[in-house]
Amino acid sequence: MADLIQSLSYSASGMEAQAARLRHVAENISNADTPGYHRKLVSFHEDMDTGEVTPGPVILDRSHLNTVYDPGNPLADATGHYDGSNVDLVVEVADAREAQRSYEANLKIFDQARQMTQSLFDLLRR
Repeated sequence: MADLIQSLSYSASGMEAQAARLRHVAENISNADTPGYHRKLVSFHEDMDTGEVTPGPVILDRSHLNTVYDPGNPLADATGHYDGSNVDLVVEVADAREAQRSYEANLKIFDQARQMTQSLFDLLRR
């Protein structure tokens, strides 16, 4: 019985972690055209006491910013270039799909554990 309830906690923490990941992916996509924007990454950590997954601190991707040529932009230097963002939309869409599928997998586990717990309670009531 305790294992079923604990599995609810595990899958709920997984859903919360993937929801945090999706929020950062959405923020990255919305700032893809923001000059000087660094992509945000989130890492996950397992709580050794409970076994639950928690999102770690947000990390800025320090990879090279794209150089954009636009001499009419007020941010452009003497050569007409300025630093864009390091957000790659293809990578962000792939990350969003992976997070979505992980969220759905945790949701199925949560639902299955809930159904099993409900069936167990129904049997105990008889």
